[in-house]
Amino acid sequence: MLTGECICALQGGERGTIKPKANFDAEQDAAALKKAIDGFGTNEKIVIEILTTRSSAQRQLICKAYEKATSRINLYQSDGMELLMIQSMSWFAGTKDKVLIEIFASRSNQQIKALSDVYFKETKKQLTAALEREVSGDYSKALLLLALGKRDESTTVDVNKAREDAKTLYNAGEKKWGTDESKFIEILCKKSIPHLRQTVIEYKNISGKTLQQSIEGEMSGDLENLLVAVVKCVKSVPGYFAELLHESMKGAGTDESTLTRIMVSRSEIDLLDIRAEFKKLYGHSLLSAIKSDLSGDQCECVKAICGGDD
Repeated sequence: MLTGECICALQGGERGTIKPKANFDAEQDAAALKKAIDGFGTNEKIVIEILTTRSSAQRQLICKAYEKATSRINLYQSDGMELLMIQSMSWFAGTKDKVLIEIFASRSNQQIKALSDVYFKETKKQLTAALEREVSGDYSKALLLLALGKRDESTTVDVNKAREDAKTLYNAGEKKWGTDESKFIEILCKKSIPHLRQTVIEYKNISGKTLQQSIEGEMSGDLENLLVAVVKCVKSVPGYFAELLHESMKGAGTDESTLTRIMVSRSEIDLLDIRAEFKKLYGHSLLSAIKSDLSGDQCECVKAICGGDD
């Protein structure tokens, strides 16, 4: 089991909307939360104000202080806490593949290593071994390559090599009858992000189609979804998450799980950039979309995480 807190804590960034609070006092915050939660009803305003202005690491310290002060249930299970914290999710239940694709397509080697460490600490199981038992086929091969967290991290780009990889991808898909998925997996899941950015450009020059279009035309199912997500993240991780947020609020009903997971997990990393991409892609701000789609305490909480308008 992995909590949203753990996912959020994997790596901070300069483009997050939530920063560590100066002059932080975990015991003082725990006392304020206890007062807000105890008694008749919960003072959601105080709960939201505290939890959306503290970093993930600070929230974990508040949790420990709360448990120490009250000697009772975990703070995450108290009334009102679900306003911010994603409930513990089973990796392999329900929408598992959607979540796995989102995570492994978008995280850096460093983030994946941290994720694996947290997963082992909480479950006493190796993440790759757990994944191997649950997924299969070419999708499994691609996902496990990403989960190893060993993508090439070189920053230099050799245009000729990028062109060679683009030709390899073209020959493995568009140019032949059937598709050699192994070539797509090998290149997209192991080569460096700067190299793949150039490969995407070279592919369009060779094929006349975008790499995403070719993957969508040549593949299907979870493998297609994973490799398309990788290509989108190669182009722009904030753009990828902006698209997922838009999808979560599009049409009738709201995918609250996806919306909350992304808002919390990116709040200390790049939510400011996601907001900018959202405005560029859809012509209105992320905050305005949240206001239109949510209501009540959940709306107030997600608005606070969003951190402002654009």
